[in-house]
This record gives sequence, C-alpha cells and structure tokens, in this order.
Amino acid sequence: MATLLGTTLSGRYRLEARIGAGGMSTVYRALDETLQRPVAIKLMNREVSSESEQLERFRREARAVAQLSHPHIVGVIDAGEDDGRPYIVFEYVEGETLKERIRRQGRLPVGEAVAYAIEIARALGAAHARHIVHRDVKPQNVLIDEEGSAKVTDFGIARTLDEEGLTADGRVLGTTDYVSPEQALGQPVTGQSDLYSLGVVLYEMLAGEVPFKGESQVAVAMKHVREALPDVQAKRPEVSAALAAVIDTATAKRQEERYANDAELIADLEDVLAIETARAGSATGEMTTVLRTLPSRKQRRVPFRVRHRRAVLVLAAVVIAIIGGVAAWLATRVHHGTGRLAQPAPAHALSQVQLCQSCAHGFNPLGSPTDEHPEAGLAIDGDVNTAWLTQIYFGATLSKAGVGIYLDASPGVTARELTIRTRTPGWSAIVYARGDSPPVRWPDPGWQEVGAANHVKGSSSIRLNAQHPYRYYLVWITNLGGHSQVAVNELALYK
Repeated sequence: MATLLGTTLSGRYRLEARIGAGGMSTVYRALDETLQRPVAIKLMNREVSSESEQLERFRREARAVAQLSHPHIVGVIDAGEDDGRPYIVFEYVEGETLKERIRRQGRLPVGEAVAYAIEIARALGAAHARHIVHRDVKPQNVLIDEEGSAKVTDFGIARTLDEEGLTADGRVLGTTDYVSPEQALGQPVTGQSDLYSLGVVLYEMLAGEVPFKGESQVAVAMKHVREALPDVQAKRPEVSAALAAVIDTATAKRQEERYANDAELIADLEDVLAIETARAGSATGEMTTVLRTLPSRKQRRVPFRVRHRRAVLVLAAVVIAIIGGVAAWLATRVHHGTGRLAQPAPAHALSQVQLCQSCAHGFNPLGSPTDEHPEAGLAIDGDVNTAWLTQIYFGATLSKAGVGIYLDASPGVTARELTIRTRTPGWSAIVYARGDSPPVRWPDPGWQEVGAANHVKGSSSIRLNAQHPYRYYLVWITNLGGHSQVAVNELALYK
C-alpha cells in the first residue's frame, strides 16, 4: 500500500499519507490539487475490487453518504474510479477519533460525554430521516475535530430501511462491543439499533471502558443479547440518575422498551445536559457549544451565569470602566457588542406572529428528499446560533428553479413583514403565500408572490404585500449567492 503514496487519482487527488485501513479499503490523506485543500480518500483495496458484492457495498456507501448533509457527519465531496479501483472523497477532519480520546483521557467529563452523545444522536437523526441506518456506531467512527466537535463517519455497512441489502439476515456486521441484540441475532436492523449502540458509546465515555468483555467477539455479542449493561453509577458515582436512566432506556434489550426514535433520545439528553450544567454551575469545551443549541425552554434550566457568561463578563467590564472613568473605552465596547447575529427590528410598530415549534417545513418539490433537509424548526427556535440548512450544491449552483422553507401561521395571518437572519448572506429569495396545504410540486398557482429580496443580508427585513390572511409563507431560494449551502438561522413573521 505504501507504494501508492505520491500517486494521483484521476489526475486530481495526490495521496500523501495512509491514515487508516480495513479489510475492504484504505483511507489516505490526500491533496486536492484542483482546489489546493486536504481531503480524505477511501480507496477500495485491489484484492477486493473485483468482488461484485464488496464493490456494490462500497458504491452503496458513496450513495448513502452523498445524501447526507449535516454539521456532525463527515461530508462526501466526490467519488470516482481510478485504474478499476473505486474511491470516495471526504472532507478531511484534523483531530482524533472518540476512541483515541477515551484511550488518552480515560473517563470523559460527564457534561462533555453528554454533549458528544447529543451531537452523535443529531447526526444519526439526519441519517435516519433519509431511511439510512449506520449499523456500526462506535467511537472509532466518531471524529473529534480541532474545535472539539464530533463528526460521525464510516457508513461503510450502512443500508437503507427500504432496501433489500447485501447484509442478509443471519449475518452480523459491526463491532460486537457496541452491537444491538437484534443485530447480534441477525434480525432486522432499524434506527433503534443505532441508538442502542450510541447508548453503549455513552456508557464507555462515562465509564472509560466498554460494558462487556469476553473471550471472543461472539461471546461479547451474546452478552448484549442476554445481559443488562452494568450500572454506570457503580462505575461513576457522580453520574446522575437521569443520565443513568437515559443509558438504560437506550440499551433496553426489547426494542419496544427503547427510545422509539432519535428525537426522544435527543430530548432526554438535552434535559440531562441542562441538569448536569446546573449541578456543575459551569460549562466548558463542547458542552458550552451544545448548550447554545438547546431549545430556549431548556436553556432556562441552565444557571444564568452560564447562559449569559458573555453578558456577565461585559457587565463586569462596564462596571470597571465606570469606576475607572474610562468612558471612551466603555462606549467602544458597547458599540462592538457580543458578536451574535444582529436581530433587526420591524420597520414599523408590528407584532410578531407566534408560531408553534413544528411550524417550519423544508420545501424541495424539484428534488429529493422533498423536505430538503431535516430540522426546519431550527429556523424558528429563537436561537440565531442554530440554522436550517439546504443541501450542499457543488459549484454553488442551485441547478433548479429553487428550494425553500415555509412557515405555518395557522389559522392564517395578513403578514406585513418577514425578517431573516443568516450566516451565509448574499442569496436571493422570493416570498410566496397561500391559504391551503402546499402540494409537493412546482410551479403551483396556489402560491402568491408577496415579497422578494435580491440580496439577503446577515439580517434582512422584507416588506410583504399580503392582501388578506394566508396560512403558509414560503421563502423560495432562487440563487445561492456564491455559497454551496445556505443557512437560514431565524425567520419571523410580523403583522
């Protein structure tokens, strides 16, 4: 394999270092000579590239990951074939695996472990929303980047829930340290199986070791089938009862006793993170990052000094400045603010339309999936640090008439203004409205144009000319403004 170093795939990707290997493929750090950036290349091994089953599994991985666009999933950039050997190009993540961090550090801080579990669960949720099951969730397949964020990788044995896959019943794939009981028994695997594995990963982050050990992989797998996980509080007394209960539910032997879906697990993990922060009275590292993404109702459980640490520091600086008589310096600090996205006030005396938490929906009638991207609710959660994202469009070209996100202002409202906050300014949009439920097609005469923005700024207000109450308001993105992916951090309607 070392002889491949220095070679260039498809005249573009120069292999520079070998960073991982498996039975089917080898992973290299490479240089994309076209864009002059580092990438990761998964290259199928020569000895298995002629095997049709392995070749199809490799191609399926490329198809599966190409569907996914999420901040906590290692993204696919390209795929191709060189000299009869297929390869996949991924974003290069500088850092270490979660397994390496556990080996280096031992037991992780409780809050950090919960924060990583939330990020992994959100990534799995994005995959499950597209009917893709990872099937090999383990800390070796979670990368921790230089900023401390978790990214799930290696969908090499993933399969779609509605596909007759190559991993037939009766055959166990995946690492048995984290394998779900149904997977160990060769039974059908669902998203709940991934959540079981995540529960085991969370246990390991807290305990510093996997729950079961045995003389063979089969022996470990059978323990997952027959034995309950050891009590994590016995291994780590400071773990709260709430967190222990999350692990117990995630790793229940019977699927009907587990979390039904990712949303349920994420909700409980978010509650636990707020509880752990309140107990500790402080937050550090990735714990701080994830706390900023919690729904506002859960953030209220976090101590004020943690939620508003920056504000507290600014206030302290103001007090010192007043005492010291440095008014000019104080004025400069107040002018600069905190660095958060600005939130424009409506141009006139308008009142904001109150929307339910599930009243935002992605809209992609000209592509797949038709909701474009999950978690549209992040665009109306009141937190400008979270965002609904479009898919990634290579070349920063939309390649279709548009894509969008719409708000459900039930039962209907004559909206006068729409405000948009985005961290990817420059894109264009038309605002449409309608009274009846939107069909998944475009164009459709039911949509009435009520406003437009040719160049959306970081904070923009769009005047609307709705003549009567409409229930649905659509932000139809027509140009990406030079971005490969548009972020809609916050939308708000005013009447």
